Formats: sequence, C-alpha cells, structure tokens
Amino acid sequence: MIITRRAFTTMLSLTGLAALAGLSPLRFISEAMIPEAMAQTAADVAKPVSLPDMALGPADAAVTITEFASMTCPHCAAFNEQVFPKIKKEYIDTGKVRYIFREFPLDIKAAAGSMLSRCIANGDASKYFAVTDMLFRQQSDWVMKNTTETLARIGKQAGLTQQQVEACLKDQALLDKIAADQKYASDVLKVDSTPTFFINGEKIKGEASFEEFAKKINSLLKS
Repeated sequence: MIITRRAFTTMLSLTGLAALAGLSPLRFISEAMIPEAMAQTAADVAKPVSLPDMALGPADAAVTITEFASMTCPHCAAFNEQVFPKIKKEYIDTGKVRYIFREFPLDIKAAAGSMLSRCIANGDASKYFAVTDMLFRQQSDWVMKNTTETLARIGKQAGLTQQQVEACLKDQALLDKIAADQKYASDVLKVDSTPTFFINGEKIKGEASFEEFAKKINSLLKS
C-alpha cells in the first residue's frame, strides 16, 4: 500500500515518532500486492541504488549474500541471533563470503531504526553491523515501548547526542534514499517480505537454517 502524508503523520504521532512527522512517506509494501518473483540477475542484485552498501567480507569473495531486512521484523531478528553469527564465523571471517545488508523497512519504526543505524555508522560497515545487531537484540524494547526514547538511548550509547539523534530522525534526504532503495528492491528484485536473501543472485525467501545456507554456499565454492 502507499501511505499518504496525512496517514504517515498520524502514524508517527501515535507511535511516538513525532520527530519524523514532516518527512515524506515511505512506500510500504503489502505482501498481497506483489506477484511472485521472476528471475533476477546477480547484476540486478549487486547494483547499489541510493545508499552505499554496508558489507562485511572481501569484495572479490566467490560468494555474495545480500539480505533485505526490516528492523522490526521478528524473523529477521531471529536470523540475526541464531544463523548470521555462524555464517560470519564460517564464511565471512574466512574470506569466502561477502555479506551485504540492505534496509527494507515494513513500517515507520523500522525506517527510524534503519536511519539511526546509518547515522551512527557514518559509512563504517563494522559499526553499522554492530548497531544493527544491537537494534535486533533489543527489538522488543524499542518496538513495543517508547520508540523515540529508546532509540535516543541507543544513539547515546553509540556516541550520539540527543540533538544528533533528533537530526538523524529528521533527515529527509536519508529517508528518501532508503525509500528509493526499497522501491528498487520491490519493483526490480520483487522483494515482498523479510528477510529475503540473494546468494549470487539466487533468491531465498524467509528464514533459512545455517545448514541450508552452508549447502548452497559450499556448492558455489566448489563450482
């Protein structure tokens, strides 16, 4: 669905994110409106749109995994806690896999979390992944409770002032870039739910076990 500016402002007020009320709406995706994905090429997936990729692992790794996630998605949080650390230890830290994380916010709060991660990291991928991990692990706190105050606290823990957090959450240019990247993922890559993964361009929807990832990664490493 397309959220109008009026609905966007109302939702922000209700969720305690009034700092975002003057911003343009994101194009939130409802799963029912998107047809089943057609094949995409690895080049389509690899193309950064508006924001620079946040990635771990060597750029010339034989296998590239691209994850599209929403910061408020419980399945994404579960993957981050249970599966990603194993992938990182086994494949990313050993230089076999390059791992790219891209924002696909499914609601207002997810957009705010993504914006905060980008502001704190300031282009530093390692810091970005650390903050994203923190947001996923504290998801029940900042999603279910007072979102603005909790995000401000997380921002301060990462070294931002209250004023910097507020400026981040009012950054129209940043929100526009997140929205543009989300639109590309929806329109071109046919991403319609989170988490969605692409392994060398091949799409995997939903949570997958480490064993499933390992099987696919190992077959690509051998080829």
